Amino acid sequence: MNNKRFALAALGLSAVLLGVSTSANAIWWEWPEQVRDHDSREFIVADPLSFDASAAGLSEAVINGSRHWGRYEGIQGEAAYTVEVPEDWNGGLIMWARGYGGEGETLGRVVPSVPFRNVALGAGYAWAASSYSANYYDVRAALEDTNKLALEVTDYLEQDWGVDYGDVQQYLIAGGSMGGHTAAVAVEKETLYTARYPVRYEGAMPLCQAEQNQFDWLGDYTRVAQELAGYGDYPQDQFQELLPLILDELFVAVDGENAWEPKGEAGDRLFRIAEELTGGERPIFEYGFRVGGLQYAVLGTGGSDGTLNGILSRNVYDNTWRIYRWTDGHRMTWDEWRFNRQVDRERADFLANPIRSDGVRWLPLVKGNFDVPVLTMHTLGDFYVPFKHQQLYRKRAEIRGNGDLLVQRAIRAPSHCDFSGTEIATATIDWLTWVNGGPKPGGDKVLDPKVVADPDYGCQFTNNALSVGRDNLPACSGE
Repeated sequence: MNNKRFALAALGLSAVLLGVSTSANAIWWEWPEQVRDHDSREFIVADPLSFDASAAGLSEAVINGSRHWGRYEGIQGEAAYTVEVPEDWNGGLIMWARGYGGEGETLGRVVPSVPFRNVALGAGYAWAASSYSANYYDVRAALEDTNKLALEVTDYLEQDWGVDYGDVQQYLIAGGSMGGHTAAVAVEKETLYTARYPVRYEGAMPLCQAEQNQFDWLGDYTRVAQELAGYGDYPQDQFQELLPLILDELFVAVDGENAWEPKGEAGDRLFRIAEELTGGERPIFEYGFRVGGLQYAVLGTGGSDGTLNGILSRNVYDNTWRIYRWTDGHRMTWDEWRFNRQVDRERADFLANPIRSDGVRWLPLVKGNFDVPVLTMHTLGDFYVPFKHQQLYRKRAEIRGNGDLLVQRAIRAPSHCDFSGTEIATATIDWLTWVNGGPKPGGDKVLDPKVVADPDYGCQFTNNALSVGRDNLPACSGE
């Protein structure tokens, strides 16, 4: 028996012994049935779903295009769709994946930004977007509902609007934040094997993307803050009750001129640990650290049970082997060693997020295992969805031999997804050119600490035209 046949036989034997299901298209474990809070939630599509071309700055291509909207059945109930098609449609369809929609029951229409619409329709592409059939951090619904819409959108338009656009010739996907997570996993090979509605996208553009590491970051920061503030002996589920006391110990103030200024040694250590956890020393981080809305977004997750508010049925957070540092020496200091011994540790449940037989995982994973062009963009100061995700993405892609297909751009801005209109337009143009056989666009190195720490890091692709809130940021040396 040759090695390949032996490996296949061994896989089949393992499937029998360990309870693994195999098929021509998928391999998955038959895990014990789990019930999660999210399964019983119901959501409502809100009216109106209509949208027009009245937004400021829209191009002639958008104004002269056709707009459609309606409802369709998603994996957890009804969802809304929106579609925009140019006069000279080239048969290409870009699926736009929306970001986090909160925990309310209402699902609204989704319309991408003006710069994105201008570029997409100007290049001859139509775009379509789903409200998804659920809110919360439900990337499973985001992916499956977006893919179902991609596959069936022309049927919906013919049924609801009486228009026949013909078949889609090319599928692409883009999105921001949770939608960036969705766009990234849409082109993962695991998704193509396990999705209920698989779509062969020819390219992805995940912007300010979240991913599975997001929930380790949220758990790390809140646990570290609690320990540094002197409340490490209290149970984690009391974090929100302790939060006013924690803030008082670690920050000079939470409003006014000195808001989010680190207080004393404990505050300085929190700042340094957070910097390391979110991507290491880099320009603009301190400006993001002081954005109160982002601090509260992160701190507001403290005390969670690791199920992502019911998206999972078991705890997914794990800091068993995490090392927290506030110095940059090769060896830990005595104080760091002692702190790491004291900080609360938690191990993820092995069954928290397994591969499933009925679609993608409840929390789909970004593994860097793709074979199409992917262009990402991330702000350096983002304290909520940190730049670290880009470094992990690069490492995974390199390990799988896909590094040449990943282009990443660092943007000098302090908040979450706060790209300028020019940055969005430029990235979209470069991505579409690359996907269609043009030159590979330029990007930034994200793994070299010296490069990332350079005061001019991020200057290459930052363009402040059509930006907001960047007036107080340090200028690049060439400006």
